[in-house]
Formats: sequence, structure tokens, C-alpha cells
Amino acid sequence: MKRKCFAVLAPLFFCVANYAQNPQMPQPAPELKKLDYFVGTWKTDAEMKASPNGPGGKMTATDHNEWMQGNFFLMIHSNFSLGMGSGLEVGVMGYDPVRKVYTYASYNSFGEHETGTGTLDGDTWTWNSEQTGMPGGKWRYTQKILSPTSFSIKFEMAPDGSTWATAMEGKSTKQ
Repeated sequence: MKRKCFAVLAPLFFCVANYAQNPQMPQPAPELKKLDYFVGTWKTDAEMKASPNGPGGKMTATDHNEWMQGNFFLMIHSNFSLGMGSGLEVGVMGYDPVRKVYTYASYNSFGEHETGTGTLDGDTWTWNSEQTGMPGGKWRYTQKILSPTSFSIKFEMAPDGSTWATAMEGKSTKQ
């Protein structure tokens, strides 16, 4: 019981101690406002290529994205369907002001956990990572903004770390 109580109360004590030393509420980095574009419900239709991660075919997803209280993190709740079946995913986007990159982490019902960093160049978001928990090596996910309510997507993988192959292409539309 004492361990359980400590596990619950330790984060609270840390926050109180931190507040006592720094009485101002933290403010989100201005770069986070750029993620406002993704707030809302989005429907994705894409074509997947056959790969070590699964068969090719149609992929659909519906994402509901909303700011966590405080506007430091954008929460993503996804329902998806693809050749291996359907599933759920939760993800979080944020910004690391020290490294000056956007951050991404997700977990899905296929047992996959992905983390990555992102950049925005004009109208194109590029997310990169080394995928863990399954074959794939490095991955790159590109979102090119087409309008206020749509963007194209391209997911590429480099199993050897340097030779990129397209694994999926499609389009997302705001509902």
C-alpha cells in the first residue's frame, strides 16, 4: 500500500516542489501553434505496398486530434483498417524546444510503438525515426499540406538504413 501511495503522490510532490521554485505557469512553445492545423477529425485513404510488415492493399483511418489541457501536446486517437485487419492507435505530438524538433510517439493494437521527430519546411511536414518492435529499420512519414482541409501522405521505409522504398501513399481529408 505504501508503494502504491508513493507512486501516486510522487508526481504531485514533484509538481508542487517545482511550482514553489518557479511560480509562473509554463507556457507552450510558439512552435506548437503550427500543430493547430491537425486539430479535428481526419479521414485517410491510402494504398499500402507489400512489405516485411504486411501485405499491400487499401488502408483507411479516422483520426480524432485534440489538444491536451495546457496545449503542450496534441493527442491523436485513430481507428484504422488495413490488409492485416483493423486496429486502434493512440499518439502524441509535441515540440522539444531544446532540440528544436517536433516529437511524436504512438502505440497501437498490433503491439507497435513508434517514436519520431519532425520538421516543417514550408507546407511539408517530415517525420523520421528508427522503428522498434518490428522489422523496418528507419522510416520517414511526409505530410504535404494541399489545402486547409487536406494533405497528402507518403510513408517510406529503409530496412538497411539508407535505401528508401515507398510503403504507403494516400490523402487525408478533414471531416
